[in-house]
Amino acid sequence: MKLTNRSKVVSNKKMSLKEKLYLPAIAQGMGITLKHAVRNLVKGVPSVQYPEEQRPRAIIWRGQHVLKRDDEGRERCTACGLCAVACPAEAITMTAAERTKDEKHLYREEKYAEIYEIDMLRCIFCGMCEEACPKQAIFLTDRLVDVEMIRQNFVYGKDKLVEKIEQRIDISERQKKTY
Repeated sequence: MKLTNRSKVVSNKKMSLKEKLYLPAIAQGMGITLKHAVRNLVKGVPSVQYPEEQRPRAIIWRGQHVLKRDDEGRERCTACGLCAVACPAEAITMTAAERTKDEKHLYREEKYAEIYEIDMLRCIFCGMCEEACPKQAIFLTDRLVDVEMIRQNFVYGKDKLVEKIEQRIDISERQKKTY
């Protein structure tokens, strides 16, 4: 009984000496290599001397995370946990706390993230956290994640994530969502 009409007849024909030596395949591979070598000699090598010169990245490129502040300098994050739930890599952890009356100038809402951590080694930079955030508190910037030598240094806390008041990060291009 045939389930489909896509069956293919396979033959076990004997290979010739030329085919056994794989000479045509080797010649074809060498031809491709020679073509690339000649192109690089004529046009120059298409590489970039990285630290000194960088290739332009797309506007929607997702890099290091930032926890934004509002216009008055207060943290936007209310520790709702939607970013942690939306994260497919489970890279975000947070602990909520109640703000006191003397902390009113630091946090917008009565509840805030006392501990907010992102494991950058687990993060896949998908942007689901910024889409899930109702307060537009977390964004992925166009900055590269810093190079570290110790694994524990890739767990970013609020000290690395919250933007500094004197060094605001412009994410207006990311907010447009032109992709």
